[in-house]
Amino acid sequence: MDLQIILPIALTVAIIVYAVLRFLKQRKYLKSLTEEQFREGYRKAQLIDVREPQEFKKGHILGARNIPVTQMKQRLVEIRKDKPVYLYCQNSSRSARAAQLLHKKGYLDINLLQGGFKKWTGKVK
Repeated sequence: MDLQIILPIALTVAIIVYAVLRFLKQRKYLKSLTEEQFREGYRKAQLIDVREPQEFKKGHILGARNIPVTQMKQRLVEIRKDKPVYLYCQNSSRSARAAQLLHKKGYLDINLLQGGFKKWTGKVK
């Protein structure tokens, strides 16, 4: 076989394997919640919107704090380790990255809103 064919195929397979392994590892520490499950627990937790400030200003879940994923490392002191953390972003990709960072820093109770803010039907500000 030609190297021009093998290389892209090998790269694609490697990316898929990496993504699957990351997903399986993430499932061990990150709870992905439906809107109903999220609603049941977020008032007793730290509700964090990890979108950028301009997105947050356009609308956010009532009671949420804005800590963008781009600032998360610098602002970890604002997030308590002894309380559940409920994260959301626009569609769940940024909140998954934020969850990964929190997990690495020793946070244990990390929850994510499935579908993100764009699927939220509850109260917003």
